[in-house]
Amino acid sequence: MVKTSMSHEDYLEAIVMLGGTTEVPVRSVDVANKLGVSKASVNKAISALKEQALVIQPHYGDITLTDEGYAYGSSVLGRHRMLFDFLTKAVGIPPEVAEEEACQMEHAISDASFEKWEAFVKGLDV
Repeated sequence: MVKTSMSHEDYLEAIVMLGGTTEVPVRSVDVANKLGVSKASVNKAISALKEQALVIQPHYGDITLTDEGYAYGSSVLGRHRMLFDFLTKAVGIPPEVAEEEACQMEHAISDASFEKWEAFVKGLDV
């Protein structure tokens, strides 16, 4: 899988969170609202994601994920959810703090380390 920037990973994750798939498009304005950014920022990020073949968007149309884009966005979201659950349930970090820290951690941890962490957490039954 092509690796993209942390910012672009956030866009893919947001699209998946909004219900976007390879079949179901989302609107740019909804992505902007979800991430708290301008529509111009969304358009710039989507242009970069189109170049990486992670999204499809006709000229100023709705955004649809490619197969690879959906897999990537779903993976980032899955990491976020597991890290959030671990931080809140196993460590006892308040949800608002855990949300921010999970968002940072989901981008920084390697795939190999995440797989080991995930196996460890599954063993904890968190």
